[in-house]
Amino acid sequence: MSLETDYIIIGSGIAGLRAAIEIAASGARVTVLTKDRTSESNTEYAQGGVAVALSEDDEVALHEDDTIAAGAGLCDAEAVRVLVEDGKKYITELIEWGTEFDREEGHLMFTQEAAHSRRRILHSHGDSTGKEIVRALIARAGAIRNISFLAHAATESLLIDGSGACAGVRYLDPLVRATRDITARAVVLASGGAGALFLHTTNPNVATGDGMAMAYAAGAELADMEFVQFHPTALMLENAPRFLLSEAMRGEGGILRNADGEAFMRRYHTAAELAPRDIVSRSIVREVERTAGKVYLDMTMHSRQFLERRFPKIYETCRHFQLDLAREPIPVSPAAHYIMGGVRTDLHGRTTVPRLYAAGEVACTGVHGANRLASNSLLEGLVFGARAGRAVLDDAESYKPSKDTRYAAPDDDTTTNHIHHTSGASGSTQHGEIALAVLKRVRRLMWERVGITRTRSGLQRALNEFEQIGHARLRTVSRNFLSVATLVARAALWREESRGGHFRDDFPHQDDEHWQVHSIQQRDAQIASSAMINFEAESPVSVQR
Repeated sequence: MSLETDYIIIGSGIAGLRAAIEIAASGARVTVLTKDRTSESNTEYAQGGVAVALSEDDEVALHEDDTIAAGAGLCDAEAVRVLVEDGKKYITELIEWGTEFDREEGHLMFTQEAAHSRRRILHSHGDSTGKEIVRALIARAGAIRNISFLAHAATESLLIDGSGACAGVRYLDPLVRATRDITARAVVLASGGAGALFLHTTNPNVATGDGMAMAYAAGAELADMEFVQFHPTALMLENAPRFLLSEAMRGEGGILRNADGEAFMRRYHTAAELAPRDIVSRSIVREVERTAGKVYLDMTMHSRQFLERRFPKIYETCRHFQLDLAREPIPVSPAAHYIMGGVRTDLHGRTTVPRLYAAGEVACTGVHGANRLASNSLLEGLVFGARAGRAVLDDAESYKPSKDTRYAAPDDDTTTNHIHHTSGASGSTQHGEIALAVLKRVRRLMWERVGITRTRSGLQRALNEFEQIGHARLRTVSRNFLSVATLVARAALWREESRGGHFRDDFPHQDDEHWQVHSIQQRDAQIASSAMINFEAESPVSVQR
């Protein structure tokens, strides 16, 4: 049975919620589909804060310069301008809607993070900024009667009509455990990133890149998929998840030390612990290789009272694992955190597929270039989520309904995009065990061959194994999951230089003469390059490389 609504939002993080609120203001029916519970998204896990030029000693131009510098030559200048200028308006709006950012004597508190020239990071409850923003946005959206939520509804594919436009989605109905179609005038992808492709990640399990895979299967262009950011400091303990240790900890003076207790970061960069994330991550890896020991984050220069107040969630998590943040350095390691690439859009969230929009981490506007500046992700979701919602309404008069729809799946396969976890009969148990084994193998390949440092041979090996898994038509692993892993590895093999979040041991230098371009991938086409992301300004000339 098919359902029908006016507009569909896939994802309930900051971008999806802000888009839903924008669209619903018109009176239209908006249906928000989420893979897990409504509040589960990368947004909820964002600790450090949100960057915005609101303090008295800050300027929009400085925030703009810092963002472009971090982007390693690939930022879209207009996208950055939109982010930093509109950001002030939308953060102010969030505050008016009841978001509680930390204050001191009534004034907003700002902290420092790596590669920022000013203290411009707003935070909430010390280190729970994303959770507070989601709370405020869900409260706002929940008060709007024409917004409805479908939780635990894993979206499998997009529906494409006879004109090639997006006309809805197919999803797994959690009540009947069967697929169901829901049609709409337009769809907004706000499904987040793909950190869960990697064995070690700070992302929740839902971050498997489904939105990127679905858009690719529907014919949309994807850009810059090779640029994956690894957060330098995740808690590194055996048999424990890679819990994020906020960038703000180094902003508050945290020092990285090797196994001998030596502060080593100045050996790798003049900004030491406040160098860009890609540099700090690679420096930690190099130091581990050099010393054959662990790396630690030292916060013992601060009192227990300060740490409990400033980083309450982190402090409590460390204590849970019998680690005293105030008395001992704690073991850290990089983990997959954010993907700069995604579904290629203009500055209003429009993709290259009509009636399909994207915002937040799933999208690529070029705002982050090759390396995202810390705490710009929440701002991106807020700004471009609102802009995508506005574009949906602006384009409404051009929508022409079509009853001829098709199911756009990777390789025209009808395999569902969720991982089967089954138990009971011996066959079902075996099926589940195979599923988990294949999933873990893909994640390990992504970590070891498509991770912080890459080589031609390693990338080719990963691609060969992905192809074998694909040819086996294994219904034990998501076709979407495998599709995104392949897209990242293929783009990384194509780019024969090192830039931002992409580092090739066999091409260790940045090469602006040949590679200051964006990778463009589209179904049934060879990977191409483009001098720009923002296709609304002019048609880019794509060349084969």
